[in-house]
This record gives sequence, structure tokens and C-alpha cells, in this order.
Amino acid sequence: MPAITRRPPRAPGATPDLRPPPSGSGGFSPLAKPLLDDATAAIDVTDLRKTYAGGVVALAGVSFAVAPGEVFALLGPNGAGKSSTVRILATLSAPTGGSARVGGVDVAAHPREVRRRIGYVAQASGVDTTATGRENLTLQGQLYRLPAAALRARVEELLELFDLTGAANRAAMTWSGGMKRRLDVAMGLVHRPEVLFLDEPTTGLDPESRSVMWDEVRSLSRQGLTLLLTTHYLEEADQLAHRLAILDGGRVVAEGTPEALKARLRGDRVSVELADRVRLPAARDVLEGLGEVSAVLVDGTTLYAHVAHGASALPALLGALDRAGLAVAQVALSRPSLDDVYLTVTGHAYRSDGDGRGGSGGARPAADRPAAVAGLPQGGGRPRA
Repeated sequence: MPAITRRPPRAPGATPDLRPPPSGSGGFSPLAKPLLDDATAAIDVTDLRKTYAGGVVALAGVSFAVAPGEVFALLGPNGAGKSSTVRILATLSAPTGGSARVGGVDVAAHPREVRRRIGYVAQASGVDTTATGRENLTLQGQLYRLPAAALRARVEELLELFDLTGAANRAAMTWSGGMKRRLDVAMGLVHRPEVLFLDEPTTGLDPESRSVMWDEVRSLSRQGLTLLLTTHYLEEADQLAHRLAILDGGRVVAEGTPEALKARLRGDRVSVELADRVRLPAARDVLEGLGEVSAVLVDGTTLYAHVAHGASALPALLGALDRAGLAVAQVALSRPSLDDVYLTVTGHAYRSDGDGRGGSGGARPAADRPAAVAGLPQGGGRPRA
């Protein structure tokens, strides 16, 4: 995938600016944007805002862009704003502010044209369980007014692609959850969309069915389809996404490739739980005074310390806590993960079952967010040039 940095719009007829991105952009800042103008980005979102009735803020200025053929993930707990973003992009909800384009088409100004270009697989299944798999696909194609002969061929193609041919003439109510979810995705592809939105595509699936769905997403990506998926599974985003944006409280708090985001957190993470949790503040003071520790965060009953070399730093950390009379109940050493990225940019550990319904958890005030630590940028969105 290309390195990402926002370019200012060029004047009509001007020569395209093909210079490399500014040094230090790194491709993982929340201000990042593909080297694309608005007409060539598959998805372009700028300062998107959404406030529901009662003043509940779902989106507080979300910005990102997706290149054609890219798998882009919106990662965050329930209530972070993922589904609200996708519903706006799919023309199912109107934004309160900001703008969004799909295939260069404004979703608010030309929703019918956007719908022609996209496929949408919602969290809740759209499968008619009383109909057969073949009937579900046929009906979907008829809604798009596909010619009968072309539709018959497309239905057979999709049944084979998703390994559903053997069950095609059975009522979907007899299918497994994984099979029905694959049928959902197939229905979103009947009309050959340019962009496919997958909203929590593996929620509720067993591990084996989830693995099969991952393989399907990878296969679609290899065919050049642009995919935007939302997920609250860290591993899913890490495995599938070329790039991702982490949402927290309706804001983008980090964006980039999974590898770049994790690489920014140099070193290791030490997680410490004390026997006496009341003494967490004292333990934090001890760890912050050690030269081996670059940053310390407290979340709930756990201390997280970032160190350059875990194997050598761990004895020093445990020794310092012991000398201070602080008994350790449990300690763990790990390499940086997306969980660590999330912890660093938000100040609290990742929990997939966040409060509130998906996409309307409310934005956290900026004052409640931690100062930047471990080199990762804070905040969401990006200024327009």
C-alpha cells in the first residue's frame, strides 16, 4: 500500500504534484492520507461528525482516506463510532457535519450514485432464512435490475466462490452461522461494486468460521476490490488490514499500517499487578524513577511499563518494587501489539465490549486523554490543506 500523506488540492489543469511525502510523515499519523486527490481515492472522509438525538456525540471529526484496492479497517470497541461512520458512507445515515466521498461521489449530494457503486454487509444478517441461498442471491440481483442471463451466471459464480453450491437449494434457516455470513457477503457482491463495506463481519462466529471469513476477505482483496471493514477484534485488524484507523470516543486516535503502528512502540511492555492494589500510585512512582522505563500507564488494577529491553529490565523493575515494599502478584512481558498501541494513544486498555451501542459511545473530552507517550501521535482527524 502507498505511503500516506494529505496533498492540497491542485488548481484545474495544473500539473499533478508527484513529489514524495514530507520526511518524517512515517505513514502512521492520524493526520495521514494517501497520495491521492479526492477524485481518485476510493473513500475520502473529512472531519465527519454525527450527533444523535439527545446530544449523544457519535463522531467528533473523523478523517481518513482509502486507496483503491486497499483493505482498510476501523478498529475500536463498541461505541467508538465505527458503525456510525460506515452507515454514513453507505448513505443510511446523514452526517451532522463534515464530508464523505466514495469513488469521488459525495454521499450526501448523490446518494443513489453511491449506492450503485458500493456493497454493504451490515452487522445484522440480511439473509431471508425462509428462502434458499440461490433465491437470496437472485432477489438481491433483481433489486439492482441485473439482466436475467447475467444474473443467473453471477449467482452461480458467487455460490462457487463462497463454497455454497452444495447448499444453494436449501432454505437458509438450515445453514450454519458461518455459511449465512458468507451468503451475506456474496449478496453484497452481486452487482460487482467498486467498494465493499463489512460491518463487524465475524461477530458471533466461532473460531473456525471466523478463519474461513478471513480467507474470503483476503481472496476479495487479491481480486482488487476495495474493502472497508469495522471490527472490535485486534487480531482481525492486524491480520487483514493494509492500513487501519483506531477510533476511540468518536475520534481517530491513530492511523497507519499495523506494522508501522507497532514499530513505533520500540521495546517491550511489562504488565504488573500488585498484591495490594491500593498501592498502585506508589508503584507508579517507583517505576517512573527507573532509567530502564520510558513510560508508565495505569489502567484499572494494572501497571504497564514500556522498556527498551524487557529481559534485562524486568529484574530491575521487580527489584525496585521489592525494595519499596510493594509485593507483586503477577507480572508479564510482551512485545508491542495493537493492544499496546491502543493503550498508548488512549491511556486505557482495549476492551471490545465498550459502553453504548456501536457508533454512539460519545466522544471523550480532549482533556481526558493522555499526553503523547512512546512516540505515538494523539488526536483524530487532520487539517485540510
